[in-house]
Amino acid sequence: MSKFRQSLADKVLVFDGAMGTSIQRLNLNSDDFGGKDGCNEYLVLSKPKAIKSIHADFLSAGCDVIETNTFGGTYIVLDDYGLSDKVYEINLNAAQLARQVANDFSTMAHPRYVAGSMGPGTRLPSLGHISYTEIYQAYKDQAAGLMDGAVDVLLVETVQDPLQAKAALNAVFHTLQEKRIDIPVMASVTMETTGTMLLGTDMLGALTTLEPYPLEVVGLNCGTGPKAMGEHLHTLSAHSPFPISVIPNAGLPHNIDGEMVYDLTPPQLAHDLSHFIDSMGVNVVGGCCGTTPDHLKSVVEKAARMNP
Repeated sequence: MSKFRQSLADKVLVFDGAMGTSIQRLNLNSDDFGGKDGCNEYLVLSKPKAIKSIHADFLSAGCDVIETNTFGGTYIVLDDYGLSDKVYEINLNAAQLARQVANDFSTMAHPRYVAGSMGPGTRLPSLGHISYTEIYQAYKDQAAGLMDGAVDVLLVETVQDPLQAKAALNAVFHTLQEKRIDIPVMASVTMETTGTMLLGTDMLGALTTLEPYPLEVVGLNCGTGPKAMGEHLHTLSAHSPFPISVIPNAGLPHNIDGEMVYDLTPPQLAHDLSHFIDSMGVNVVGGCCGTTPDHLKSVVEKAARMNP
């Protein structure tokens, strides 16, 4: 059994918070982005110390798992910045950076892990934006870099389209077979305020799509704050054969003077997540958009006193 799987069985695992929000708070300039302004993923090459500092901040808060800075790490996204030839390099370097920081913080009593983040991209196959073959290959290229960078778990997250989920998971598991390695895989869907995924799929429909795969964890992330996730977590708690994760935003964002502001405080986030652990059997918690190291420190303090 991998160390990650053992930790998942032994305790409530706490993932880190928002990479995008953390990058914004650094007020980086165009030079920091190497002229690829807005491409957060490129920072692993142009400003690696900034990304390492973000990882270290979340680990200092007590998080068990940090996610690689690769949410938009497929050529589908990177091509918008003229970086489609850098897919493998970016994902490899992102994984290696996170691995270095995680190793620095790991102890026998408290091992730290790296999750390879694989986001939804910007084109949905069910809407005809991209073919299944293209998105499948895009995820294969990304997965190869993350695996070679020694991530502990692969996370297909913010899933908005069932066909996109199938392409990503097929790509991941085929690449694992080709490399003859065994790395745990997680999947996390996003439910909109309408109560369904972006294309109208409900929680049971999403679970039906994911259930055939040998996943370690299935859950929810992004989309809304924790309160709107309760009904979906009830569904997972009643029907899912997998351990459950919940990684919400710090509430719903408000546009204040052109800036997106999230108003859920660290104690409020920790309270809501501890309720899910206690009443719905949630095994993995963390933070998505708007969550800071302070949010996760509060979550860690609550989760440390609870059992999966």
